[in-house]
Parts: sequence; C-alpha cells; structure tokens
Amino acid sequence: MRVDKADSAISRVKCVVSACRYYAHGDHCLASSIEIQPSDASDTEETGCATFSPKR
Repeated sequence: MRVDKADSAISRVKCVVSACRYYAHGDHCLASSIEIQPSDASDTEETGCATFSPKR
C-alpha cells in the first residue's frame, strides 16, 4: 500500500508506533490516509494498521 506523507496530522488519530515513517512527535499520524485490517476482525487484538511502513 503506497500512502503519501502529509504535512499535518490526521485529526483524532493517535499513533504510538515511533518506528513508523508516518509517526510524528506527540503520537500523531502523518499518513494521508490509513487502512485498518482485516475486514473480518471481531475484536481489537485482531486488527492492525495496514498503513504501517518502517522508517528508513
């Protein structure tokens, strides 16, 4: 999944994964959009951020 890095954070989205390229200080996400998967998840532990991309 190719997502552009935005100049401002997505409002109301908190990200604590500092190893992600979209992470910004203060636990903000700078991805232009996010995708949470899988579609058949039934609780929080079954979900994950498909937008995650490691910092390079």
